[in-house]
Amino acid sequence: MNISRLIASKSISKILFVGFIIQIILINPTMPQNYRKAKEAKGLQPGAKVPMFHAKDMQGNNFSLHEALEHGPVVIIFYRGHWCPVCNKHLQTLQDSLDVIQQYGATLVAVSPEQVRLLGETAEKTGAEFTLLFDEDYLIAEAFDVQFRPDSMQRVMYNTVLGANLKKAHSDDSQQLPIPATYVIGQDGKIAWRHFDPDYKKRSSVNDIVEALEKF
Repeated sequence: MNISRLIASKSISKILFVGFIIQIILINPTMPQNYRKAKEAKGLQPGAKVPMFHAKDMQGNNFSLHEALEHGPVVIIFYRGHWCPVCNKHLQTLQDSLDVIQQYGATLVAVSPEQVRLLGETAEKTGAEFTLLFDEDYLIAEAFDVQFRPDSMQRVMYNTVLGANLKKAHSDDSQQLPIPATYVIGQDGKIAWRHFDPDYKKRSSVNDIVEALEKF
């Protein structure tokens, strides 16, 4: 085979390969997407106006942030799920000090991507008497800019060691999670204070939340 035929043969092979890849994409539109890492999430900043979201609680009732703010400030906690021991400890600590938070007229809600049927497990493990919300399709986490996807090794550990079963626990199989951030929202709908750290082991303290509420 001469050089010109060899070049032509390689060109045809490349064209066929590209065509094959395009065909796979068209046939299978659910190919892996590029999800961001925890360090790429920045979170809404203090002073920002928050989105007025709705979500289902443990009983399947509709929670409205707008309506909750009519009664006072709202403290929003993002947590990963009932399988997360750090989350459970944090929520239990907040429950132990719920009276202190509520004395400022504040409403405490905790948001996770776990479906309504699993919110009860979090309540059982933590004793939470405050509102637990299902963030369907990660819409709340996206609006607050806290959503990310753990790396493959983390997902294996969460699913096998901790029993998270993220694909079935969430509204889709992308296995995204929220940074476990805390936001204190004033009645004007603006963020008065936040705790935001990509390190899931670092959480807001009750004292910090109370100090933020004292400023209203």
